Amino acid sequence: MKQKKSERFLSDQKSVEFLACPKCNSNLKKIEVNVEGAEQKAISYQCTKCDYVEFEENSAVKVVQELKSKETTLKIKQKIIKLSQDRLGMYFNKNIVESLDLKAGEEVQVSVPDKNHIILKISKSANYSKSH
Repeated sequence: MKQKKSERFLSDQKSVEFLACPKCNSNLKKIEVNVEGAEQKAISYQCTKCDYVEFEENSAVKVVQELKSKETTLKIKQKIIKLSQDRLGMYFNKNIVESLDLKAGEEVQVSVPDKNHIILKISKSANYSKSH
């Protein structure tokens, strides 16, 4: 099986202290990249002169595996509704209620890590009674 030029490029240069860009022959800088949703970082090699970027295969595979392991199969599009003058809300679809075994009166912790995400953590309390 024939290797791509970029695959041969990194494997050929691993013993060298610095790597050269296959496009412009400038130095490549090793940079650890944060990937949203992953704790592990992917290692990339980025050219200091041109736009060339290449990811180190092992670290990229590990990040993808981590993201896949966290992925849930239940994804539902929902609408935000108006509850009252200053309050908005959202109903939980039957599939969400059943898959998380939610009960009325249970508490959730809400966090907002950025402007595009809301995280709800279910607080399963030992003191919760089914009469609620």
